[in-house]
Amino acid sequence: MTELIPAPRGAVAGTGEVRLTRHSRIYADSATEGVGRWLGAVLRQATGLPLREGREPDDAEGGIRLRLAPGLGPEEYRLVSDGSGVLVEGGSAAGVFWGAQTLRQLLGPDAYRRAPLDRDRAWSVPHLTIEDAPRFRWRGLMLDVARHFMPKEGVLRYLDLMAAHKLNVFHFHLTDDQGWRIEIERHPRLTEIGSWRARTKTGHRASPLWEDKPHGGYYTRDDIREIVAYAAERHITVVPEIDVPGHSQAAIAAYPELGNTDVIDTTSLSVWDTWGINPNVLAPTDNTLRFYEGVFEEVLELFPSEFIHVGGDECLKDQWRRSETAQARIRELGLADEDELQSWFIKHFDAWLSARGRRLIGWDEILEGGLAEGAAVSSWRGYAGGVAAARAGHDVVMCPEQQVYLDHRQDPGPEEPVPIGWVRTLEDVYRFEPVPPELTPEEARHVLGTQANLWTEVMEDHARVDYQAFPRLAAFAEVAWSALPAPAERDFAGFRRRMAAHYGRLDALGVAYRPPAGPLPWQRRPGVLGRPIDGPPPHR
Repeated sequence: MTELIPAPRGAVAGTGEVRLTRHSRIYADSATEGVGRWLGAVLRQATGLPLREGREPDDAEGGIRLRLAPGLGPEEYRLVSDGSGVLVEGGSAAGVFWGAQTLRQLLGPDAYRRAPLDRDRAWSVPHLTIEDAPRFRWRGLMLDVARHFMPKEGVLRYLDLMAAHKLNVFHFHLTDDQGWRIEIERHPRLTEIGSWRARTKTGHRASPLWEDKPHGGYYTRDDIREIVAYAAERHITVVPEIDVPGHSQAAIAAYPELGNTDVIDTTSLSVWDTWGINPNVLAPTDNTLRFYEGVFEEVLELFPSEFIHVGGDECLKDQWRRSETAQARIRELGLADEDELQSWFIKHFDAWLSARGRRLIGWDEILEGGLAEGAAVSSWRGYAGGVAAARAGHDVVMCPEQQVYLDHRQDPGPEEPVPIGWVRTLEDVYRFEPVPPELTPEEARHVLGTQANLWTEVMEDHARVDYQAFPRLAAFAEVAWSALPAPAERDFAGFRRRMAAHYGRLDALGVAYRPPAGPLPWQRRPGVLGRPIDGPPPHR
């Protein structure tokens, strides 16, 4: 009856159905008119029905009413389908929007199409009452567009896919060694030089294969404004990531003075064309700080998000150990070592962002050498970083690579395309628990939520991203939204049954997911070397 994903908190079936006809209207007031516009647009194109908009309900049959209900939480909603039509109410416009997403699911897979298959077909919603609310406030997806660039249209498409699964934070990984993807007006060479590489490693870095053609692209400031606005209409917050002080070769290739010039010839560097951890990191100089302050000033203009992600991961310290400039800064600041130098770097931007009303978030390496006051942590190297941060009173987003890195392979079989990392099946993701059991209730309140990550070293286009993301992102969405029992007690058989209906929705949306029976011939990448890791992933 309600093959819904993610599963709602409660659903009670009634008897009968609401029919949508050419006389049906969508009623929204000033507080919900944005949701009404979105719902009307998607349903009109899928059904071919006029679904005219109205302010006050009339006697038109099968109406859909959207309104706020002050007693509900911010993202909580109630959907009632009965003899008077369909009512979707929420504690805020966001809650109404998530209820509208549920309504779309109830209409069937063809409600996700962009044109009606049959203008004479009947559209109906079963009589029922659904009451629902999310478990976490941060239900995220990180998309890496630095390793392989995704054009703007693809990013907008992923925002729609996130919204369909009630995910609400888009972590936009915009810079790395392999490309700089955001226009910065005061530093034009970041995109003139830093957004393109001459060639690209095909497969894992140990692979002998190369794609010998330039790869790249970037988003203009107006592209970014459009992406942020499109996300906001879907009640998704975009959190940008500008990586410092590691993962910065693309920036150094554009502006060599940003690197450790007393150690290497930074003018010889180009945008990196392979994968792995890069030794070329930013120099801890005042010039570097001023440069990135200018970058972040423009980032803040474009992104209204509370959090700004600064990376902070995988910063090799070898160049700093050999650099007299870096060593002089360590002595000047009275620091113990290079780890504390990185901590100083991150703390500088924590204070800088705080002074402007924003909050810094970074990968869990920012714990090394002392965590910046007020900073939040994306815990990726397992649970330990998140546990340490929460116990120290810092907010945490749980995204351990052993559980929710969706670039990791989905099956041990030899036909998986470019197999990376541990095997993480659909069931494995469904049984992921974001809150470590060793946290006390007070500490657990620092877990803002959870996030799935898509790193795109071996994902050359949107079809490969789809394959790695789906169907596992649907399982992750349920973990992030629904109040599920302990992992061992979760009803995976029931989830798999609901997925049978959900595949139809993904088909209608054109998602190139991994079929349950395994990859289709064109989804395979025979002969392209990956980096599979055998055995179960560690739980730490």
